[in-house]
Amino acid sequence: MKLLESMLRTPNRRVSLIALAVIALDQLTKFIIVKVLPDSNIEKTVIPGFFKLVHWQNTGAAWSLFRGSNAVLAIVALVALVVLYFSRHHFDARTLIGQIAFGLICGGIVGNLIDRIRVKSVIDFLYFYLQRDGTDIGFPAFNVADSAICTGVALVFLLTWKSDRGSKTAESSPAK
Repeated sequence: MKLLESMLRTPNRRVSLIALAVIALDQLTKFIIVKVLPDSNIEKTVIPGFFKLVHWQNTGAAWSLFRGSNAVLAIVALVALVVLYFSRHHFDARTLIGQIAFGLICGGIVGNLIDRIRVKSVIDFLYFYLQRDGTDIGFPAFNVADSAICTGVALVFLLTWKSDRGSKTAESSPAK
């Protein structure tokens, strides 16, 4: 218990622990998918007409934008990590939500960066879709790292909205 308390004592340690947890979960799930679905042509339907486990290699970004640009996107990820590190005060690190957001974003970026360096593409495996007339109409496949980045960004938007809303409320309240 004391070890956990020690690990969670400072905001930087909490951010690091969250990022490490995301990286570990992301890499573990990708390892499992590669073992269970070694060939990218194999799919496992979990909920017919709605959800499949797939093993897709993505050398691009979201929605396979910039396909074939793995090296460039790896450099962009490294630059993003450096920029995030030097602008971390914008994440409202005083609050737990800000720390969680920063940890999720950094962990997600590193998780996908590991793939880009190790296997020269990002491994995506969660595929949600609707089946219409025998054709899949789906959301792009994604992974744990992608989910962490999106959740972290959503938390940043929420914090920003809450902060802006609080500022406007304070500005509009009458002076006493």
